[in-house]
Amino acid sequence: QVQLVESGGGLVQAGGSLRLSCTASGSISTIVERGWYRQTPGKRRELVAVINGDGSTRYDDSVKGRFSISRDNSKITVLQMDSLKPEDTAVYYCNVKNRHYFNYWGQGTQVTVSS
Repeated sequence: QVQLVESGGGLVQAGGSLRLSCTASGSISTIVERGWYRQTPGKRRELVAVINGDGSTRYDDSVKGRFSISRDNSKITVLQMDSLKPEDTAVYYCNVKNRHYFNYWGQGTQVTVSS
């Protein structure tokens, strides 16, 4: 079992920045992939960025060059979001996958970007 706690969401003006953190606890040695997803009302949850155990990353095209995912240590995954746009407004969820590719999710944190 892995437990995830997110922090760092909030309200920001367009062009501003936010930093989301996800702290994992429990069986963190089994984690093979860490990521951030987002969801808006009436839409499917979508991938924003992931980082693998070897440090490789991938991003949704809509955030490339503006967002950056990293690991501070084995427990914390960070999503640095710069040049935010109103269309980035969503609930952001931390996700990890274990070696069996079972998904664990955080509770979500609201990000609101005003125009």
